[in-house]
Order: sequence, then structure tokens, then C-alpha cells
Amino acid sequence: MKETVYPRMHMSFYVSDLIATVNFYSTFFGIPASKVKTGYAKYELSEPGLIISFIENKDRVQPNFGHVGIQVGSKEEMDRRLEIARKQGIVASEEIGTACCFAVQDKFWVDDPDGIQWEIYYFHEDVEFNDPKFEAQDASACCMPLEREEKPKIQMVELKTKASTSCEPGSSCC
Repeated sequence: MKETVYPRMHMSFYVSDLIATVNFYSTFFGIPASKVKTGYAKYELSEPGLIISFIENKDRVQPNFGHVGIQVGSKEEMDRRLEIARKQGIVASEEIGTACCFAVQDKFWVDDPDGIQWEIYYFHEDVEFNDPKFEAQDASACCMPLEREEKPKIQMVELKTKASTSCEPGSSCC
């Protein structure tokens, strides 16, 4: 049986403030949105292969759904991305050499304007234990930033939008 290969993953999130969201993700991803319409924005990343869209609808924003993660291929890449995020002022917390989710990882976290937590991590190896700091807490403690700091100050970018119609709720157009 031939394995199915998916070229890119797609995620879509409801957000409360599209301008703040686009400013954050343009800083975080280091690229501008590929599409911005009234109440809608989309980014297309080649590495990782991801299409991510944001639909402005503050009534549908869901807190505490978990988190989103990006695994990088080397410790050097993790360190490089961490340094960039530090310079951008968007790092919420850092965990280096932690054993979380039964794996030794180096990671850092950023939070978008609606509190979506992004984990950027390098996987060292699987292990048969979690750090004691995670064992002493409930299961949700692992794979969550240890300490929340004040929301980072985001460098604002100018948004350019074209007049057009936006997606109608429930139309599945994104």
C-alpha cells in the first residue's frame, strides 16, 4: 500500500484582533501575510510546510486548547531561532535540556495576541521519565511554558489590504 504524503498542513484560528495578529505573526514568522482581506489573513510557510489562516471573530476565540509546536532539525537551528525571537522581544519563556513529554528537548515559547502558545523545540532523545517539576504537577504542566511573563511588545508592521469581499461565516472558504 502506498503511503499518502501531504505536502502542507493547514490550521485556522479565530482571533479577536486581526491587525494585532498579523503584526505578531509577521514578526514571529519573519514574512508578511500572503493574503489579507477584511477579517481574514493567511500565511504560507515552506518550512515547515504550513498554511495558517486567521479569521477575526472574537466570540469564537477558544482559550486553553493546548499549544502548537514547531520542531527544528538541529540544536544550532533552535539556538538561532531563539536568538532571533529574543531580539524581536517575543520570547515568553525558555526551557533548555528539559525532559518533558518523555523526551529531552531544548525549547522556547511565544504567545500570540490571543494567547495561542507556540513551542519551538529541538528534540534530543526519548527518555523514560519527565523532569520532577512536571511529575509534581498535573498532566497539563508538561508541554506548557513554566512561567508566564508579561506579554511581549511587538514591533508593529504596516498592513496593506485590498478592498474585496471576505469569507462568510460557515462558508469554508479558507
